[in-house]
Amino acid sequence: MKKYFLWVLTATFFIFNCSANNKPFLHQTDIFISGTDGYHTYRIPAIIATKKGTILAFCEGRKGGQSDSGDIDLVLKRSTNGGKSWSRLMIVWDDGNNTCGNPCAVADRKTGEVFLLMTHNFGSDREPKIIDQTGRGTRTVRLTKSADDGLTWSKPVNITQSVKQKNWTWYATGPGAGIQLQNGRLIIPCDHIEAETKKYYSHIIYSDDHGQTWQPGGSTPTDKVNECEVVELSDGTLYLSMRNYDRSKKARAYATSTDGGLSWSAFGHDTTLIEPICQASIRSYTPVDSIRQKLILFSNPASKEKREKMTVRLSFDDCRSWPIARTIYPGPAAYSCLIVLPDKSIACFYERGKENPYEKITLARFNLPWLLEEK
Repeated sequence: MKKYFLWVLTATFFIFNCSANNKPFLHQTDIFISGTDGYHTYRIPAIIATKKGTILAFCEGRKGGQSDSGDIDLVLKRSTNGGKSWSRLMIVWDDGNNTCGNPCAVADRKTGEVFLLMTHNFGSDREPKIIDQTGRGTRTVRLTKSADDGLTWSKPVNITQSVKQKNWTWYATGPGAGIQLQNGRLIIPCDHIEAETKKYYSHIIYSDDHGQTWQPGGSTPTDKVNECEVVELSDGTLYLSMRNYDRSKKARAYATSTDGGLSWSAFGHDTTLIEPICQASIRSYTPVDSIRQKLILFSNPASKEKREKMTVRLSFDDCRSWPIARTIYPGPAAYSCLIVLPDKSIACFYERGKENPYEKITLARFNLPWLLEEK
């Protein structure tokens, strides 16, 4: 309890004395609206900031409908002013009638390069066919990169043999964002399904040479989890937050690693982080650079049964408790991706709508005073 109040005091001092944005604010801007620019539906948000401060917002542009299969392109919009205005829609990858998706991006602090990990399959192959190995092909992993803040992208390279085991069928990168550890390692959270057992697990892939080569890290020791994101805690421990299919516990699953993601602990379940079986986002936030302790942000649809109530939470003690929670949007909402913006404000890039969660992808920009103010 003493530690909690210490960090409330530290964060409050920073907010009201050191930040140019010390008045609470929440601004929401619709970035991708379904039915525009030639796409039926936009889904699967992913967002990062480059070394120069450009914000890159990715998602899937689905041509034929809301389905996870079919003609799907990987699309992007850029912002060079902190998310206040956005570029036209750009296509990062279009492979005809096939599926290009599951964006998961990471920026290298040293080189400035941005790496986008994605998956690909034939548009006619739905997930059950890929899992049963009865389709035309399987799920492959692709890598593209940009050295000019997302203006241009390299031709996607197939890195499947380096990061996917032969007995894995389904495979997903992210979706959302990867991280770079303090030691420079780049990490992309992923998940997969085993061919023989059809059990599903979370795992990570990583690069220790600034994105030139990638290799698999550890998989979770038990199954019933998939889409995940990872965060580095104050002491260097990695915390993996996972979509959980164990309905006896309608809450996020998590595991930890003390060896940089090469192995993972047994599961825990955080009963505060309720979920309706859905993707979520987790991100670290250091309010004062000279202080080692990090604040941890978390976003998801905070409901046990429905994809609704997009909520952002804040932890002062490395994910052991979540005393702060604010609802960004009370209606239908689903996937999200958090980002700390260059000016130390925060954004949640998330799916929402009136009738269903997939009508638009919105950027909610806010600051710590808004997150901490009494409701």
